[in-house]
Amino acid sequence: MCGISGELTFNEQPANLAAIERITHHLAPRGPDAWGFHSQGPIALGHRRLKIMDLSDGSAQPMTDADLGLALAFNGAIYNYPELRAELEALGYRFHSGGDTEVLLKGYHAWGEALLPKLNGMFAFAVWERDSKRLFLARDRLGVKPLYLSRTGQRLRFASALPALLQGGDIDPMLDPVALNHYLNFHAVVPAPRTILANVQKLPPATWMRIDANGHTEQKVWWTLPYGPAEDERNLNLNDWTDRVLESTREAVAIRQRAAVDVGVLLSGGVDSSLLVGLLREAGVEDLSTFSIGFEDAGGERGDEFRYSDLIAKHYGTRHHQLRIGEHEVLEQLPAAFRAMSEPMVSHDCIAFYLLSREVSKHCKVVQSGQGADELFAGYHWYPQVDGASDPFAAYRAAFFDRDYAEYAATVQPKWRVAEDAAGDFVRQHFAMPGADAAVDKALRLDSTVMLVDDPVKRVDNMTMAWGLEARTPFLDYRLAELSARVPARFKLPDGGKHVLKEAARRVIPSEVIDRKKGYFPVPGLKHLEGATLGWVRDLLLDKSQDRGVFDPAMLDRLLSNPQGQLTPLRGSKLWQLAALNLWLSEQGL
Repeated sequence: MCGISGELTFNEQPANLAAIERITHHLAPRGPDAWGFHSQGPIALGHRRLKIMDLSDGSAQPMTDADLGLALAFNGAIYNYPELRAELEALGYRFHSGGDTEVLLKGYHAWGEALLPKLNGMFAFAVWERDSKRLFLARDRLGVKPLYLSRTGQRLRFASALPALLQGGDIDPMLDPVALNHYLNFHAVVPAPRTILANVQKLPPATWMRIDANGHTEQKVWWTLPYGPAEDERNLNLNDWTDRVLESTREAVAIRQRAAVDVGVLLSGGVDSSLLVGLLREAGVEDLSTFSIGFEDAGGERGDEFRYSDLIAKHYGTRHHQLRIGEHEVLEQLPAAFRAMSEPMVSHDCIAFYLLSREVSKHCKVVQSGQGADELFAGYHWYPQVDGASDPFAAYRAAFFDRDYAEYAATVQPKWRVAEDAAGDFVRQHFAMPGADAAVDKALRLDSTVMLVDDPVKRVDNMTMAWGLEARTPFLDYRLAELSARVPARFKLPDGGKHVLKEAARRVIPSEVIDRKKGYFPVPGLKHLEGATLGWVRDLLLDKSQDRGVFDPAMLDRLLSNPQGQLTPLRGSKLWQLAALNLWLSEQGL
């Protein structure tokens, strides 16, 4: 788990190593243990290292192999690297280190892009082919590891975080109006390749790109998530699917324990994180730490779920850490959390994950987290609405979108307004793609391959990496994801959603955390704006130094006149969403 960066020039000039050094050192929190650079003619690579898989200098990066003519910068973790290493050794390759980095380098030499389907893990990496002068970039199936790009006619740069990429200079940081439309309507989800900035892109998940020293580019999606059971699965009943889901989840948890000495779990007290604790105990992990966070109540809404996390911690005898955060500390730490964001995110979970990661990093270097289960196994309230709708797209939009087009148009000033309903068009076109026939499967595919990537997954990566903490997400194991997509909706939707996963969980954990109302990481103070928090948000929106000419003053007046009554369909504050964008821009110096 690390931070990577690089530059490839297209004009026969040496790469700008000084720019790559600035970018790389801005990634220091992602890799606090070591750093390194490789520069050769048109290419420069940078790396910040968090030592997990192999603690020796043998796995230092960028890793070069003069005999193979390759140089690698890699961010992530390949869980099946021992099996791949054995396969490569059988082909005659010899190894000088004990981790996954050298396996990735030699695997690329052996198989090229055909290596990618062999990998089980999370990754974003760059390989420089010295002799052909080509750069290969790739990202994992579900986008757990990020990769941001900046391209001009003279060069391509990349980095693990957007703010770091800006440190290289030579980027006009203007907003992208289409991305702004997505941000305001599609719950702050800006689908790849766009980012909130017009001149920065991100490599889409499950995609590779190859660029030569003349700038010629190839790009390909190397994995998709098809929905519907296989031919030999059509007659399976609930018990059959439960068996398969439990076994696949068990395997996903176990393989993520490789090279993890101090084990932690982010324990919300819900089904997903509780199941991880149960399966880790089942796998023989004895010294298990669990971590929960809570906030002050506000607007009549409870700010913690300690009742359930305490129950699981007591049941399994974990070393439990309970963190309660007051309003003062939330406001004090929000700027730092937004500095750690690669793109502005409105979810209240961000500050929760940021502060929880700060605590976890004092005890562990690796933590397991339950992201992905809701999107893969239909845990959200809108899936039944989409399933029974005559117009699935309209039902999804009504449940998930923060605004309709008219309200969005009234929120931004004319120069930032796009004429078309960009976010709506994107979702409509995604629903129309082949590969998911059932209405609910169209929504699940969108959420699993787009929303999940650019909201929950990005949130966990950004907030844990801000503290040099490696988060492993078993529900995003590609084998479990593929299995979940084959499970028919009738086995997912009952029981408030995630039915088949809950049935699997009943065989492992106490029923009290299963038969309960679904919860979240709540931060009520950022939803029900009042007191000091409301004053802080008002300053973010009305202070002259924060005015970038983006938001319409009349809309700001309207929202501020009734701050508690302006909630989105997902029960988020519309005021907070606008303030969050201003805060992110300010913290990035934009």
